[in-house]
Amino acid sequence: MILKNENSVLIMSRKLLFSQIMFIGILLFANPIALISNNLTISNVSLTGQNTSEDYAYIRFDISWENSWRTSSAPNNHDAAWVFAKYRVGSGTWNHVMLSPSGHIAPAGSTIDVPSDLVGAFFYRDADGNGTFTKTGVKLRWNYGASGIGDNDVVEVKVFGIEMVYVPEGAFWVGSTTGGNELGRFYTYPNDATPYHITSEEEITVGTATGNLYYYESTTNTIITGDNSGPIPASYPKGYNSFYVMKHEVPHHAYVDFLNCLTREQQNERTSVNLQDGITAVTYVYVMVFRSTSPIYSAIPERRSSIRCDEIIPEHGPITFYCDLNNNKIRNEDDDGQHIACVYPSWDDAMAYLDWTGLRPMSELEFEKSCRGPLYPVANEYVWGTGSPSVNSTLDNAGRADETNSSSTANCTAQDMPASPTRVGMYAKPGTNRKDSGATYYGILDMAGNLWERPVTVGNLNGRNYTGQHGNGILSSAGSANVENWPHSTPGMSNDEILNMGSGYRGGYYNSNINGSIMRIAGRQYAAQGSNPRKERYGIRGVRTAP
Repeated sequence: MILKNENSVLIMSRKLLFSQIMFIGILLFANPIALISNNLTISNVSLTGQNTSEDYAYIRFDISWENSWRTSSAPNNHDAAWVFAKYRVGSGTWNHVMLSPSGHIAPAGSTIDVPSDLVGAFFYRDADGNGTFTKTGVKLRWNYGASGIGDNDVVEVKVFGIEMVYVPEGAFWVGSTTGGNELGRFYTYPNDATPYHITSEEEITVGTATGNLYYYESTTNTIITGDNSGPIPASYPKGYNSFYVMKHEVPHHAYVDFLNCLTREQQNERTSVNLQDGITAVTYVYVMVFRSTSPIYSAIPERRSSIRCDEIIPEHGPITFYCDLNNNKIRNEDDDGQHIACVYPSWDDAMAYLDWTGLRPMSELEFEKSCRGPLYPVANEYVWGTGSPSVNSTLDNAGRADETNSSSTANCTAQDMPASPTRVGMYAKPGTNRKDSGATYYGILDMAGNLWERPVTVGNLNGRNYTGQHGNGILSSAGSANVENWPHSTPGMSNDEILNMGSGYRGGYYNSNINGSIMRIAGRQYAAQGSNPRKERYGIRGVRTAP
């Protein structure tokens, strides 16, 4: 066994000889949070049980995370890990592992649920319970021969896990009620105090006939709610069917893991500075920082954006990225911001990451279901229910895995305190309730404040054409998502085309007015405003339709 430090986590390599084939199992932590939160870890990764007659082997690993749950009472849901793997042959490029449709081995007390596209697996409790969930000897069967891998090839495998929350099938409401003044809110025409009830995935009629879904159209350039046209097709994900949502926004270290599995051309596309082949010196080493309104490429971690590369990089081949929030050029120290929400991704960066992981963007109807659950709306309601907000003012253990707030009552990062994103899931602490942890009805964290949620809108045709197809783990050679009917930008797009490309904003960010419409569940002030540049307020969160 060989131990080495890389990418801010311990990587354990095991060389196993099956006949003449050597597999190297590598541990990577994906989405770990602090010990006071969920702390998902995957360890002891190896390839075992090779069958050369049928060309398969098992990807074996141990998995653990804290504050796990499954409940058969309200909210009738569970959390889970979305587990997927990448492989390369020799020193070649990284490819996505397509799992076998059956033959996986789940330890007692757990369930492995593999979707029909075989891109990854959901792993979760098989019975009610809560607390730390630890299982050893999970085995995912991989038919490596179907990927063109020979029995004697040298293969390296990385295993990743993303914390998810299950949102069960069922009807729900969108909009607000009497007394609500959320901008752009959905309602049942003609009464803007009557929310709209979504009872299936069938087509929804939009318009000025009694009983239709409707919402206030944009009246100024600063309120972009949509065109009030329709219908919303049956193929658009409405949130009635069950789906999984990432428990929190993508942290810096997860985006680093993503970058470090790309080719040089793809890395150059998914960062903001010039890192193309042939470049050997980098001045603006914090590679995500870029503001479109006043372009800034930065040699310091602006807005706590800690992802960087070295000043001197290889002339050819992939670059190694890491976190360095304290700007001392030492990789992945305890206070280097690995667990802060990844800031500055463009829409195309976010879509590439979701495609690479096998997830997809959420719809704005799924956003409201994820926040409110099946409950009837409350006027001017925040994602944590009827409770009033309490904003963060200071940070303890800044930049560390246990970064937290000194005020025990704070439940969100907003209104410029601090003027940057914080650690994902920071407000979920032992003993906190839904309000104090800033959690949605289903236990999803940071859906208001920190960084903008960017769901697919119902407010224009490009958004309504979204069909909810999942990523397949494979990017274009240039590093872009290539999934049919996902909103995307293209070179030369006009401002109007970008505005209407299909994405939007919900939930606010760290500089949003905590008392404004933006932070409310029903607030749709920018719900149909497409945008692609990298800005200091954007984040990444994905979903996946349940198998």
